Amino acid sequence: MSVFAGRYEGRCAIVTGGASGLGKLVAKRIVEEGGKVVLWDLNADALAAASQEVGATHVVALDVSDQAAVAAAAKASADALGKIDVLVCSAGITGATATVWDYPVDSWQRVIDINLNGLFYCNREVVPFMLENGYGRIVNLASVAGKEGNPNASAYSASKAGVIGLTKSIGKELAGKGVIANALTPATFESPILEQLPQSQVDYMRSKIPMGRLGLVEESAAMVCFMASEECSFTTASTFDTSGGRTTF
Repeated sequence: MSVFAGRYEGRCAIVTGGASGLGKLVAKRIVEEGGKVVLWDLNADALAAASQEVGATHVVALDVSDQAAVAAAAKASADALGKIDVLVCSAGITGATATVWDYPVDSWQRVIDINLNGLFYCNREVVPFMLENGYGRIVNLASVAGKEGNPNASAYSASKAGVIGLTKSIGKELAGKGVIANALTPATFESPILEQLPQSQVDYMRSKIPMGRLGLVEESAAMVCFMASEECSFTTASTFDTSGGRTTF
């Protein structure tokens, strides 16, 4: 994928889930395009390695489902960067693979806590820093599962539907304030999160994609980097799609 030199010159970003997969690749591109990045992730060891690879300004090891930790991380990140222009919420888990009536309650709660509550905390704590500057770009990672619902993945599907709804709300709340918020709904793409799923579930999701293949993480990273840039200037409270034709609404 092409790198656009200078696109993020002078811009400062937080990327959650930044130690691996889509988050790490987005962070790397932002730095390559002139920006500064703080990485947030639960995995402290992976975070340290990713920081070196990406060229991060700062890292914070935290659980995004802990609101107090998120608030402290937002302040620490603003101090390290000098300001916050961009928030990319990429942290997430898949949860158990089971029908609703057999779904483990503890797995349901953990998925909602990270994928939805955690994303809410990140948006809530970072937006005031953007409003101070009169500029911001928020990209919340949802999923086609939030549009269609995947069988045997009710918690994940419900959490991502919630992300879409939250993004529509906050995007409208911020419209006219210089801060734009949109969601991305990828179909399944090659990433470490697939290791949490049985192969049968991966095969099912591939079969739903008209292009007949899983996505590439680079394809979703390219979309996120557009959404998080100044180029995305007249679209907010909306959902961008990288699904190979699976969802067209």
